[in-house]
Amino acid sequence: MATFNWQKEAETQWDNRAAFWNERSKDMWDKGSRKDIVPFIEKHLAKGSNILDIGCGDGYGSFKLQQSEYDVTGMDISSEMIGMAEKRLATEPITFLQGDVNDLPFKDESFDGMMAINVLEWTESPAEGLEELIRVVKKDGLICIGLLGPTAGPRANSYPRLHGEKAICNTMMPWELQQLASEKGLAYVDGIGVYKDAVKETNQQNLPLNLKQALSFMWVFMLQKVGDKDEQ
Repeated sequence: MATFNWQKEAETQWDNRAAFWNERSKDMWDKGSRKDIVPFIEKHLAKGSNILDIGCGDGYGSFKLQQSEYDVTGMDISSEMIGMAEKRLATEPITFLQGDVNDLPFKDESFDGMMAINVLEWTESPAEGLEELIRVVKKDGLICIGLLGPTAGPRANSYPRLHGEKAICNTMMPWELQQLASEKGLAYVDGIGVYKDAVKETNQQNLPLNLKQALSFMWVFMLQKVGDKDEQ
């Protein structure tokens, strides 16, 4: 039996999904499940800040950030995605690179902020991925993480693990990421939930945070690097 190489398998699978993603990304960012993410970032991160969009896909989210006056670098594990981003946004001042969140090719404290939407739950070790994000963000910098919530259909990609099979999806609950972030020296600044249509605002607006997260399709975190783990 061949050894399962998570990085290579993830790269292959996302290369194969690139065309499917490219057909849908614009609608997702303009009016779908990701439409509130850039405004959420604008609420917390000053215009003109340099920001890493890790897991940028075909680059449309990076484009939205650039349109909101951020200095953007986009990175994705899929070379097909990066090729689409470079072709689609050839005239825009956005740098695109192919790479892995667990091994970022940047110096320590390179960015004012970063956006990582549906990234950590697709890594073999979310803790290691989060440590890399922390390493390359500046002290007091902000990390916006979108994590699949309990009601998200894509979580089914991790189901093969129940049979002892390998899968590139490593889902976790929002409160698990929140605890992990705290352990790594990040402060929880703010969060917003993305919900399916059946969950009306009145269903969740007065609930405690963990129950709001429990109903979510995606929970979007704003976290701040307030110090190294050893300083906590």
